[in-house]
This record gives sequence, C-alpha cells and structure tokens, in this order.
Amino acid sequence: MIDREHDLPIKRQAKLLDISRSSVYYQPRPVRPDTLALMKRIDELHLELPFAGSRMLRDLLALEGTRAAGRHRIRRLMRIMGLEALYRKKNTSAKHPQHPVYPYLLRNLVIDKPNQVWAADITFLPMARGFVYLVAIVDWATRKILAWRLSNTLTADFCVDALEEALARYGKPEIFNTDQGSQFTSLAFTSVLRDNDIRISMDGKGCWRDNIFVERLWKTIKYEEVYLRAYGSVPEARAWLAKYIDFYNRRRPHKSIGRVPPDYRYYESLPEKQAA
Repeated sequence: MIDREHDLPIKRQAKLLDISRSSVYYQPRPVRPDTLALMKRIDELHLELPFAGSRMLRDLLALEGTRAAGRHRIRRLMRIMGLEALYRKKNTSAKHPQHPVYPYLLRNLVIDKPNQVWAADITFLPMARGFVYLVAIVDWATRKILAWRLSNTLTADFCVDALEEALARYGKPEIFNTDQGSQFTSLAFTSVLRDNDIRISMDGKGCWRDNIFVERLWKTIKYEEVYLRAYGSVPEARAWLAKYIDFYNRRRPHKSIGRVPPDYRYYESLPEKQAA
C-alpha cells in the first residue's frame, strides 16, 4: 500500500492509510531458536494438558528446568500460537457487530452420514525456523480431511480458500460447525456458507467439547508427522503434510469409525453416483 517512489511523503501516505509510520519502516526479525523451542514445548504440553493455563505451564516448565519462562512470556506466546486453556468460562465477550455468532446446532443430533456435518479448526505447527498455522475442513461422520491450507498469519483468507476447495471437490454439507474464532465468524467466511445455503453452527463460548474430535485430529497429526520432522520451510511443510494427509485419508485405520480409513467410510456411505 505504501509507495516509496511516490511524490507524496511516506509520513503523509501512512496518515492517509491510518497506519503507524513506524510500521512502514519495521523489518521483521526471525524468531530466536530458544523461543521456537519454548513454543514447541508449550504446544506439546497443551496437547497433553489442554486445561493448563499460563500459570500452570510456567510451573511445569520450571520443573523441567526452564527458568526463563515467566507467566507473561508464556501468555504472550500462547496468544501468538492461538492457544487457550480449555475450561468452561463465563460468556463475557461482546459480539462484534460485523461478526455475528451462530447457535450450536449439533446437540443431540445423530451424525451418521458423510456431508451431513463438516467442521473446521486451526492449529499451530512449529518448524525448524519459525512456525505456521494449519486449517483443516473435516467431515464429522467419517473423519475425512476434505481440504487444508497453511498460512503464516491468522487471517481469514486461507480458511476461505480451504472451504472453497472442499465445496468444489465434495459438494456441500447440511451443517458447518466451527468455534467462535474471528477467522470463522468473519463475513468473508460465513458469506460463503450462506451463499451455499449451508446452516452455520458454532461452539458455545468456552464449550471446548463441542468440537473435540478436531482437537484429537491435531494431536494425531502432530505426534505422527509434525513432531517427527523439523520443516525447513513452508513448501517443505506443505509437501510432507500432503503426504501424511493422503496416508491419513486413504490408509490409516481409525478406531472411532470401525478401524478403517476415513476414505473407506466416506465413499462407502455416499450414493453410488456421487461416489463415482
């Protein structure tokens, strides 16, 4: 947006765009190796103990010998990573007027067929240098990963890209369920669902159990793929994840769906014409 070759001074351009002039001159710096190692360990502890907040994580890390991790540093890193302790909270958050929150539609609903309910979520993935975020669109009944994207920022665009790919490849679900993250409540995301006449469902504030099977998916991906490697770049991460997700969909037996791969259960249940 800022044109450094323009006759208009940068100070004036920043004022017109309503952005801080200091941000124009800011040069991003790589994350320090010790900070990346700490973020990876916080992520591992969060998967193991999702109820642990910044205070408990501070104490756990101190018992492991990490003395330089104070509560405020951990809380800041958790915010960057998009992590939050999972426990029931009071609903004290004011709704953004442009980000309506939709009711949870899955309570007491029997979900037993493909394309009945899809779900989406975002998780943090550590790399050798830096980190990325992964979003996945999952068929609830069969656990099939329908589409996914990587991004180095928590914006809505990569979530919309994954959603549009899933709709283009697999049709549309009756209901789409997410948490109340700003990427999923954004107009860019919800408008795609509304335009396709898909009913929108969102987890209750603090009701982490509403979408717990996607949290289990993250644990599977991280322990079976991500933590076994140290991705050197985003393209490398994308290539390895593509191989693993193909394995997950086509070959990996899944206990909750009868010890068969998600693809088997997904295509088995579709009408013959649609499956073909």
